[in-house]
Amino acid sequence: MSELDRYLNAATRDNTRRSYRASIEHFEVSWGGFLPATSDNVACYLVAYAGVLSVNTLKLRLSALAQWHASQGFPDPTKAPVVRKVLKGIRALHPAQEKQAEPLQLQHLEQVTRWLAQERDQARSAGDQARWLRATRDSALILLGFWRGFRSDELCRLHIEHVQARPGEGITLYLPRSKSDRENLGKTYQTPALRRLCPVQAYSEWLGASALVRGPVFRGIDRWGNLSEARLHPNSVIPLLRQALERAGIDGEQYTSHSLRRGFATWAHRNGWDMKSLMSYVGWKDMKSAMRYVETTPFLGMAQAEVPLI
Repeated sequence: MSELDRYLNAATRDNTRRSYRASIEHFEVSWGGFLPATSDNVACYLVAYAGVLSVNTLKLRLSALAQWHASQGFPDPTKAPVVRKVLKGIRALHPAQEKQAEPLQLQHLEQVTRWLAQERDQARSAGDQARWLRATRDSALILLGFWRGFRSDELCRLHIEHVQARPGEGITLYLPRSKSDRENLGKTYQTPALRRLCPVQAYSEWLGASALVRGPVFRGIDRWGNLSEARLHPNSVIPLLRQALERAGIDGEQYTSHSLRRGFATWAHRNGWDMKSLMSYVGWKDMKSAMRYVETTPFLGMAQAEVPLI
């Protein structure tokens, strides 16, 4: 790979590159389209999958096609009026409510944290190193993910060298890059210590148990209690969360890694945070993104915490 190709590849995120590659394959192989495509070809492709694929998925397919044509020096057929009108018609004729992850209620956060603490104590007494480490790690990941409003990829990108925890005070976390940091400038996040459900204490307990001093914060653990050198994959956060909830007696099927972020956003909104403060804390750039995460329907368990975040 040339130096030019290396920098061009670095400009596109791995997940985006994989999604675009899959989208182009879908257009060519699954549908039988040809590249470069005409605007009529693209419009017919949209019609073929109207009502089958969501509008958001179709928009992703269009973005991939636009990127391919631009990179190859061909005119972009996705910008043609016929394509825009077809997409608008699909949106009108196939309206679909966007599926949202269930926000993790505060009472369930308390329940799963309490269970993990019991699990940790039982494993330690039984000399079960793997179970003890997993319970300690999972508690730190869930509490930090909730109170910081992190995505799964942000949790998995955390490195010990970029985290400063001060028990009883707070924690500072630096991410060199994240989905919301389009320019890859890096961003520093802060979260205070709490009297209960404290992410700072949970993080410190995990580092003490794991004896880690550098590298990824959250890693895989084998059945003998050995820690992986590699970070957890973001896709592993959903089963990790669901399994922890299930063990605590909570139906975990309705939750995803976004449940932590939505749970915090809803808690903050119901505890009087204005949208500007919430957007600044979590890192949202526009109101539309923020409102997607705030649960507006009242539900149980989102009572005020003892120590509000500031």
